[in-house]
Amino acid sequence: MRFRGNKQFASAVGLVLGLLCAVEAAKVNKHKPWIETTYHGIVTENDDKVLLDPPLIALDKDAPLRYAESFEVTLTEEGEICGFRIHGQNVPFEAVVLDKSTGEGVIRAKDKLDCELQKEHTFTIQAYDCGEGPDGANMKKSHKATVHIQVNDINEYSPVFKEKTYKATVIEGKKYDSILKVEAVDADCSFQFSQICNYEIVTPDVPFTIDKDGFIKNTEKLSYGKEHMYKLTVTAYDCGKNRASEDVLVKISVKPTCKPSWQGFNKRIEYEPGTGSLALFPSVHLETCDEPITSIRATIELETNHIGKGCDRDTYSEKSLHKLCGASSGSVELLPAPSSSANWTVGLPTDNGHDSDQVFEFNGTQAIKVPDGLVSTSLKEPFTISVWMRHGPGAHEKETILCKSDKTDMNRHHYSLYVHNCRLIFLLRQDPSEAENYKPAEFHWKLDQVCDKEWHHYVLNVEFPTVSLFVDGTTFEPFLVTEDYPLHTSKLETQLTIGACWQGGNARMAQFFRGNLAGLIIRSGKLENKKVIDCLYTCKEGLDVQLPEEVASAVKVEFNPNQSSLTIEGDDIDAFDKVMQHISYLNSRQFPTPGIRHLRIATTVKCFNEDACVSVPDAEGYVMVLQPEEPKISLSGIDHFARSAAEFESQEGVTLFPELRIVSTITREVEADTESDAAEGADDDPTVQETVVSEEIMHNLDTCEVSVVGDELNGEHESLEVDKSQLQQRALEMSSSNLGLVINGVNTMANYEQVLHLIRYKNWHTEALFDRKFKLVCSELNGRYISNDFKVEVNVIHTANPVEHANNALVLPNFINPVHHASVDLSGHNLVNAHQASVVPSAATIVIVVCVSFLVFMIILGVFRIRAAHQRTMRDQENGKENEMDWDDSALTITVNPMETYEDQHSSEEEEEEEEESEDGEEEDDITSAESESSEDEEGGEPEDQQGSSRQQQLEWDDSTLTY
Repeated sequence: MRFRGNKQFASAVGLVLGLLCAVEAAKVNKHKPWIETTYHGIVTENDDKVLLDPPLIALDKDAPLRYAESFEVTLTEEGEICGFRIHGQNVPFEAVVLDKSTGEGVIRAKDKLDCELQKEHTFTIQAYDCGEGPDGANMKKSHKATVHIQVNDINEYSPVFKEKTYKATVIEGKKYDSILKVEAVDADCSFQFSQICNYEIVTPDVPFTIDKDGFIKNTEKLSYGKEHMYKLTVTAYDCGKNRASEDVLVKISVKPTCKPSWQGFNKRIEYEPGTGSLALFPSVHLETCDEPITSIRATIELETNHIGKGCDRDTYSEKSLHKLCGASSGSVELLPAPSSSANWTVGLPTDNGHDSDQVFEFNGTQAIKVPDGLVSTSLKEPFTISVWMRHGPGAHEKETILCKSDKTDMNRHHYSLYVHNCRLIFLLRQDPSEAENYKPAEFHWKLDQVCDKEWHHYVLNVEFPTVSLFVDGTTFEPFLVTEDYPLHTSKLETQLTIGACWQGGNARMAQFFRGNLAGLIIRSGKLENKKVIDCLYTCKEGLDVQLPEEVASAVKVEFNPNQSSLTIEGDDIDAFDKVMQHISYLNSRQFPTPGIRHLRIATTVKCFNEDACVSVPDAEGYVMVLQPEEPKISLSGIDHFARSAAEFESQEGVTLFPELRIVSTITREVEADTESDAAEGADDDPTVQETVVSEEIMHNLDTCEVSVVGDELNGEHESLEVDKSQLQQRALEMSSSNLGLVINGVNTMANYEQVLHLIRYKNWHTEALFDRKFKLVCSELNGRYISNDFKVEVNVIHTANPVEHANNALVLPNFINPVHHASVDLSGHNLVNAHQASVVPSAATIVIVVCVSFLVFMIILGVFRIRAAHQRTMRDQENGKENEMDWDDSALTITVNPMETYEDQHSSEEEEEEEEESEDGEEEDDITSAESESSEDEEGGEPEDQQGSSRQQQLEWDDSTLTY
């Protein structure tokens, strides 16, 4: 602050004292107060006193020495300063006069000031004197002066960090100049107190440092193996040395050395049958280590070569598969699964499994002959040969797949399909014709597929002189066609063989095949169309992708024919990742082949220079197809019944399976309802977690076989039959032999039930037939799932017709009630003897037995008297054997026949009759027999007079209507 010199001040005081003695009485207010034009002040926030430069002093020239220019203050009332006035809106200051006579004043704050709200204030100030007279009239005002006041800050605020937490990621083995920056701010208004002068890492013993600007860096190379993440506590100080009110947490993650690769890829992916499509890479991401990428190309391969014939397909017979794919009828399967009706493949090694397709192995020493008459192919008509083959590089000899040659005397090949030097060759020799001209005879295809040890599907459409080849659904033209003369006329029979060619002249096989074959089919009269060929080759499993709409235009996706491989191309990594996440595995079989399907992702990445700047290693994993729940096929119905012989001999025959039921079930383990169990009580066993339930399912069948148990069918007087029109309506086929009957074709269990209900057994000569047994077995997927053996026993009920004898007397050993048997279901009962089953004693039987016994007694008594009269002449005669009686509970006929005796039969039949009669009947029979025997014993010791009466008269019963 600036003041006048001391000498000047003393001089002014002297002048004032002089003025006090002035004698001038007149007082006039002529002058305005005077103040400085500009003032600068400083005030500290939270204080009200303002320090001004220069000080606030107002001067007035009204004084005793009125005109002395050096006088600044008068001692008169007119020269006093009465106040200061501040001009401006909402000015938080006021001006106060400290001394009116000297004009000294101060400026102070009305309230506490806040520098953070306003750092500077500017306003104007004006001084005024006290005026003339006691009422202060004619008051004078000074000019307006400008006042600039600066509010000084105090360090009232601490630093505050902008973020609650800081995160960063670093790669191991690298030393960074800066990993991340933390930043704090201070709310103070001044530069000194609002600036952050220092940062500090509070956490001890960490390999990081921080500078005054908040940049954190590592002091050594970090190791992912040592620490995955570091957590640091950092604080800050302002320039007033105030510490941050709250420290901040810094997380630094350490990543392994960046290697371009697929991240989030699960190596094992489990697929549960029947669940539809399964996403393979739901969380996958391509890590490119921040390289500038321009294009990405990835190929995803699903390896299924070890499953069946290259992938999972339906394992029905090849003939059934052709039908399912819409092929016309007439197909002949040359390599069927071994069975009673197709036994020529029994000796060939197979894969011994029913989970997938059954294939046959040829090791260079094996071949089979196809039965004569199975294939009737005329070379004048179009025909198709279809086969699955797996073949590797072999010797330079011919290897025959299929051959038709002379059976005897000569070695001519009529047609042949064989492999030679990785070429597929088809030989077709024409039959003799009028024109002996050269004609196409050999068609050559050079194919990599022939020797790559992989399964491939080959179809030859032969329509002479054109032969078309399809390999895995793709057409191939022959690169060479050679010509030859037609065959010479000959009456020799031919032999069709598989795996080699029969040399009729040498009576041996030659040109053996080494590899695997399956599904060999010949169809005559029509060529296979492309749609059927594609259907036969199509896999039931493969890859699939549903492109999201937002990325559909950013990438390009291509599949191979069997959907085991797909290729993706694009330039946007995010879009590329989304497409990869939507790739899925799908298996549409109800019972897929379980096992591993290997997965591989091969990736190529290019940068701006069009070179492969980033090397992404192949990602490998596998899909594990879990074992499907195996169905249990159950056959049930009536398994034991009897029918009359007449029904067996009728035109309709006897229905074998009238009430057959086919049911298939699967057994599953389900989790127990633990919540409900807990609610019931805590005493339940906690170890019981699962329960087994059986669930009925529906699926197809492809074979049902009815076989005879015991002796084979005699075609001269017995047969198994079924309505062929019903089979045709259901697209089923039937084959029969003396072993039984086989129904083939893929169809529902309900349709098979209906057809099996129609199977009838006929027998035209039932005299010696008492029972017949049959067995029924059904299967699915070419024998993969087989039902139980359902056995049926049917008994024959015989009925004898009455026969008239010349003497009107039929002698039988026993008395049996005539029974007319109807078609009665006797399921579950053992019919040991039909005669025994028909004899049931009753009250009427007992009465008849008593009456007959009495009558017999009277007759025997009469005979006794006659013999007594002639006893002298009959003593040397042999007495007859004792009489026997059998009872019939129907109309009883008694005939006396003195000419015959059935003593031997009588004794044997008596035992049989006694077993069937009731206890009462047995008692009566014993009494009667005793009486008869006693009578005869008495007669036995007396001689008879006449030779003609040497035999005893016996009683006989008319039982011509008895049932045997």
